[in-house]
Amino acid sequence: MPASAEPRGPAVLMLPETLTEAEAEDVLRLARQALKRSPAEEALRVDASALGRYDSSALAVLLETQRLARAWGRDCTVAGLPAPLVELARLYGIDGLLALAAGPVVTGLEPGTA
Repeated sequence: MPASAEPRGPAVLMLPETLTEAEAEDVLRLARQALKRSPAEEALRVDASALGRYDSSALAVLLETQRLARAWGRDCTVAGLPAPLVELARLYGIDGLLALAAGPVVTGLEPGTA
């Protein structure tokens, strides 16, 4: 499933099933589109629940997406991040920089698996 930015209403960025270095620029382009198409006061919500295959580039995309949202004066939250990716963020010491939404993370997925 490709990443998508909902056309109107709340700013939601649906991450694709695969997010590696190869997909990073396309996903960032969609993040910009989501910010442009949504009301100025809307926070950007990143839905990572579809992620099944990813590498550390996914963390870079999330950090850059949050930076873009702040540059637009918006908040940004991430929901549905797979547990192994949360653990990788902790290992890198950047978990505190990611605005993870309250609620359970997706478990049972390993980096690089579909």
